[in-house]
Amino acid sequence: MAFNALKDWNVWWTESSAVKKLSGVERNQTDQLFEFLKIREVKIITGVRRSGKSTLMYQIIGELLARDTKPENLLFINFEDSRLRKQDVGEVFNIYLREVSPAGKIFLFLDEVQHSKDWWFFIRKNYDLKKEISFFVSGSSSELLPKEYSSLLTGRNVSFEVFPLSFREFLKFREFPVEELKLNFITTETENRIRHLLKEYLLYGGFPEVVLKEKNFKNILLNQYFTDIINKDIVNRYNTNFTKTFDLAKYLLTNVSNLFSFRSARAATGLGMETIEKYLSYITESYLVSLVPFFSHSLKIQNQHPKKVYSIDTGLRNAVSFKFSEDVGRVAENLVFIELKRRGKEAYYWKGKQEVDFVIKENLKPARLIQVSWDIENEKTKNREVNALLEGMNEFKLSEGLIITGDYSGEEEISGKTIKYVPLWRWLLD
Repeated sequence: MAFNALKDWNVWWTESSAVKKLSGVERNQTDQLFEFLKIREVKIITGVRRSGKSTLMYQIIGELLARDTKPENLLFINFEDSRLRKQDVGEVFNIYLREVSPAGKIFLFLDEVQHSKDWWFFIRKNYDLKKEISFFVSGSSSELLPKEYSSLLTGRNVSFEVFPLSFREFLKFREFPVEELKLNFITTETENRIRHLLKEYLLYGGFPEVVLKEKNFKNILLNQYFTDIINKDIVNRYNTNFTKTFDLAKYLLTNVSNLFSFRSARAATGLGMETIEKYLSYITESYLVSLVPFFSHSLKIQNQHPKKVYSIDTGLRNAVSFKFSEDVGRVAENLVFIELKRRGKEAYYWKGKQEVDFVIKENLKPARLIQVSWDIENEKTKNREVNALLEGMNEFKLSEGLIITGDYSGEEEISGKTIKYVPLWRWLLD
């Protein structure tokens, strides 16, 4: 039965071109993963549920086939298959060796590996014995945490986080010729088309399957993702109360781009402080939300300030909270945060008299300040955002600040400081 399951999942054993049907649209991160083929370490792919981890594995398999790797040397095991669930990796691997008899280096892809007992022991043993096996591992986000595998595979692994689609990837999925786009030579017609697609991206987010679904199915699918994350990644794992977990997660998503307050959360959900603190850690571990700290060189001062809340995906947030039009500014700020995280930036917020949305730290010190303001043409709003940036630039001795807007672009000098205005769509594609 196990070998029949392997044959079903490893369709390239009999038809090498079949992997193209599984590979989907190539992601921007795919090339980086191809580079990982050069190193021996175990490649661990993490990220929120339904972000495309399995599809990336298929794309790697397709690349290996294109490089003339023998199909029988590629083994993909999906432990969510009921025929393989809870099976020992070693036992399944031995069945493969006995039935297929591959010669040479083997590329082993373990998907939803958390369903297999002691998977890490099998990998560590074969890795330390220097077997000719290249390991790729993925699993549901909260069930494959760095704190769990890092100690077991210390010095033997590199991790790679997968996010929902970036705006550039979203455009590619929507068959917009983004690779041909030259931002400095763009027609009004093209810009209007991009702005229209950005509104859709803000509203429905970047989960690959959601992007490809018809409009009337998008929110249905997003709500199912939310329920699956709550159930499979939190409730089943930590034995929490579903209703309480659901309510707190919904509260967090409704209040994205705001400061998180335990007191307000308690008032909204009726949960005790201890429960909120515990459940909050589980929700962040599932990649559903991120908490952004106040910037200070002093950890003590940093911890004295509340954190800001951001969702992993704007579409997920909008579907759960049923709020968008009146919150477009906060949703845009959330989108900027996701993109900063995708680009590997270390982001904080800061507050003096006014709040600076993002302080980007590089080499242990603030390097850039970013404000997000959807309607900057309102004079009162513009003055508030500019004054916040100027205060922050003076505090951190920076000469330039950025305001990401809905559609306004420009640059101005104020008190020897440069303020740049860049529309969100252009910043996302730059």
